[in-house]
Amino acid sequence: MTTDVKPPGAFRGIPGSTRRALSAPQTTPPWHRRRRFALTGACMAGLFLGFLVYLRLLGKIDTFLWPFWNSKSNNHIINADGPIEPPTFNWIDITPSRTLVWHPCYSSDHDCARLDVPMDWQSPSDSSRVVLAIIRLRASTTAAANKTAYRGPVFFNPGGPGGSGIWSLLDHGKELQVILGKEHYDLVSFDPRGIGNSVPRIECWSQQQDRGVWDLQDSVLGTVDAHPGVVYDSYARAYAFSQVCETNPDLAGADGILRHSSTAYHARDMLEIIEQMGEEKLKYWGFSYGTVLGGTFAALWPNRVERMVNDGNVDYVEWYQGGYVNFLHDTDVVMEAFFTHCHRVGPLLCAFYSPTPSQIKFRLFSLLDSIRQSPILVIQPTNLTTSGGTTPPPEIITYSKLRKMLSTALYQPSLRFPRIATVLSALESRNGIPYISYTNSDSTLPSLCLAESIPPSTPLSQPQEGTPDAFPAVLCSDASYHPLTPSQFAEYAALLQNISYAAGAVQAEFRLSCIGRTIRPKWELSPEWSGIKTAFPILFVNNHADNVTPLVSARNNSRAFPGSAVLVQEGYGHTTLAAPSRCTAEKIRGYFQRGELPPGEGVGCKSDRLPFDDDFGGQTQEEDELTVAVRKLARKVRIKPFYRGV
Repeated sequence: MTTDVKPPGAFRGIPGSTRRALSAPQTTPPWHRRRRFALTGACMAGLFLGFLVYLRLLGKIDTFLWPFWNSKSNNHIINADGPIEPPTFNWIDITPSRTLVWHPCYSSDHDCARLDVPMDWQSPSDSSRVVLAIIRLRASTTAAANKTAYRGPVFFNPGGPGGSGIWSLLDHGKELQVILGKEHYDLVSFDPRGIGNSVPRIECWSQQQDRGVWDLQDSVLGTVDAHPGVVYDSYARAYAFSQVCETNPDLAGADGILRHSSTAYHARDMLEIIEQMGEEKLKYWGFSYGTVLGGTFAALWPNRVERMVNDGNVDYVEWYQGGYVNFLHDTDVVMEAFFTHCHRVGPLLCAFYSPTPSQIKFRLFSLLDSIRQSPILVIQPTNLTTSGGTTPPPEIITYSKLRKMLSTALYQPSLRFPRIATVLSALESRNGIPYISYTNSDSTLPSLCLAESIPPSTPLSQPQEGTPDAFPAVLCSDASYHPLTPSQFAEYAALLQNISYAAGAVQAEFRLSCIGRTIRPKWELSPEWSGIKTAFPILFVNNHADNVTPLVSARNNSRAFPGSAVLVQEGYGHTTLAAPSRCTAEKIRGYFQRGELPPGEGVGCKSDRLPFDDDFGGQTQEEDELTVAVRKLARKVRIKPFYRGV
């Protein structure tokens, strides 16, 4: 069956090649039937048993038998010690295929696949291809026993752009699946093209050591408000990095990944996976940039949406026009919550407490001014060692470092505010050890000398949280082309600082990503975000105070899709994952399972915990599985600005 869907009014002037890319031929997925070996006689039986003995002696019998032990259904194989785990998994061991073939990976609950798709969906060829890494967390065994309970796959994207769906599903997929209903749904994610284990990967540097040296210079440069003239230095640095990327022969060129990495390609890749799985429509849960991917898919193929939750909403119009101003609408509301709730809980729970919120705010600004003029030198204890086994060098805590720490804390106030209060209190007495401890615990960067360089055409040896160089590649491909001069960027940076005193200077880096970018995507969309009627209404979910995706963005996006609904959670931080709420989890579950939409646009839920409240992540015996999953998500997920790669 061939489906040729031309969404009414979603995009202007769709050329014939784009219509072909929008059209997804339905192919019947192959049936993976297990071969059954019939023993035709005692001789054959003897040969087979002898072969098994030989494998046993080599220590490879588990690897040989695992595909037969692991059923293609949702059944688990249980022994006395619990589920049987698969052998050590490596993505390179899977041979890419143009049809979706699942392989056991990571645990007895997971399957993985490498799907070979065209680099250019508008003009497919056999010579220019992309291989997508896909992972599935299967529904529980209950679904296999009760076929009426199983409702198919739900796709999810963790955000970015550049975030790894593989890493995120392995990290917190089980908790997300509990919210959906683990007996009902498989949870499926993938590394979008150019990211993680999907190849070719978008990596501008040929060696990781080169990247490390480049990133180290960033801390010296500082934020755009650190000192006079830094804004122009930042512009020049951004331009230089863009040239590194656009002159890389592995990325540029007519058939290069940079010309084929816009969100339209990610959405078309996702459609291909859906159809390869034998599904007619999409069930989807996207966070942050994942809301752009979801919204783009819905605009291109509105009749293919069965369920869609977009959480922490990027403004679609602003994203595609490239303005990037509205995203700081509520940033200072989140920062003010630090002062208000630190005062509310008192000195026992907030180390930066003062008698009034305004006094706490004054202390913070005084500390920033002090460190701007006199950075803090930290001689680290000799009992500490780096990942390379050496004694860490002295560290200088600068105004810019403190600014970036505060900006990152706004993404996840419930988790981070108590810790940064301790850091700030120590910095007032020029004690930088708590700062070192806090920033080191949040870093996932490897030692510079130990960093592993893997060719971009080869899957990673271990899943990574994301691919930072993919962020500007996707962002700048989607946005209308608006080159800025140095003086224009300086005006933009000043505008952001006027909008947000808390993070404007840091978030100016967002638009720096596109300075010097000239390569345009072959598949370039001109969205008209209005009157898009999906097969089932979309549910937009947002905190009332989100530091980078404000509530107004969710409402703007909802107006583009008649019949959609907005669920407002009274909470602080980026996406509802930053502010755990059983109420929100129940409503998301009700939407997926029963199609329930919240009435009106008022506050639909409250977070279970305010910033600085005690016993964060605690658990009692009376808590059910859903509440435990919500609390685990709040503890496990680390939400931070991905475009800086930190």
